[in-house]
Amino acid sequence: MPERTRTNTDTPAESPLGDLGRRLATRRVQLGLTLPEAATRAGMAPSYLKYLEEHPGAAPGRGTLLGLADVLETTVSELAGAAVDLPPGLEQAARSPEFTELGAGECRSLLGTHGVGRIAVSTGSGPVVVPVNYSVVDDAIVFRTASGATPSLAVGRRVAFEVDRIDDAFSRGWSVLVRGRGRAVADPGEARRLADGAHSGPWAGGERELWVRVDLQAVTGRRITV
Repeated sequence: MPERTRTNTDTPAESPLGDLGRRLATRRVQLGLTLPEAATRAGMAPSYLKYLEEHPGAAPGRGTLLGLADVLETTVSELAGAAVDLPPGLEQAARSPEFTELGAGECRSLLGTHGVGRIAVSTGSGPVVVPVNYSVVDDAIVFRTASGATPSLAVGRRVAFEVDRIDDAFSRGWSVLVRGRGRAVADPGEARRLADGAHSGPWAGGERELWVRVDLQAVTGRRITV
């Protein structure tokens, strides 16, 4: 896909956004659409889409939401936040899905630079899977946690780390699985470098002073398309 030339209208405003506006802006950016592009495809003025993204009190009609959901390749429920407490994948499977294995390069691209993934660790009562905010640095998964917390059990052990994306609107998705050995980042300079380069802090908050690194010893992925 050719690189897009972005204008000041491409990114959300710095002022607080309402739930709908935040979802609209986030999904638009995920698809690589500028604000004018998305507005044109939805058949509305860019100024109106900008209003929807930036004003918490905006209340578009269902027809407008249906048009935006179609352009943004999602559902009205997702835009409205009605599915926030539901697991992904509730929609029916496509009639003729295609299943493909992903190459190592595409897997690394999908891992991206940061996001939320799930790490599987062994505990005294059996394997446990928990979500963590992660970044990709020097071809490794890194995340910050608290000593004694479940994710810290990755230190010194072989673990699995998984990231996926499910698109309910189109019954498609992908998943990437990383396997490797976790280690604590003991060097203060490396820990500072990771802290300076982190895109965001752990959503769980609190004191999480332990940086954990999982080198990508094995990376596999799968994609389902229609």
